[in-house]
Amino acid sequence: MSAQFDDGKDDGALRTIGEVSKALNIKTHVLRYWEQQFPMLEPLKRSGGRRYYRPEDVELVGQIDRLVNQQGYTLKGAQQAIADGKTGEAPVPAPESEPDTEATAPASSLSGNAAVPADVIAQLKGIRARLAAALEA
Repeated sequence: MSAQFDDGKDDGALRTIGEVSKALNIKTHVLRYWEQQFPMLEPLKRSGGRRYYRPEDVELVGQIDRLVNQQGYTLKGAQQAIADGKTGEAPVPAPESEPDTEATAPASSLSGNAAVPADVIAQLKGIRARLAAALEA
């Protein structure tokens, strides 16, 4: 997410919390809360506690917003994704087993008469197997 600032400042300029809030459409109290939850988000603080966000801080706020509000990560999951450098689109896991021959059969309960692709069926079966194994443990 790229912030759109219409304040006439240089792209590398420091931004106040209000400017970042307005540009990214995130309330200031949420930004302050994220500072507590994400130790890597540390805007400069000047006298009186006034916050100034560097361009890398603004980019990090955009990544957090994308992970939490668009991709559905929890705050803990977003923290881990950022720590692992996985802030792009969530990858689709590879199937763990070969698809069955029935995998291309119509799945009327899922989508009317449309056929469900074999790779999706294989992924769902892998997820079901992992869940069953987790319940047995």
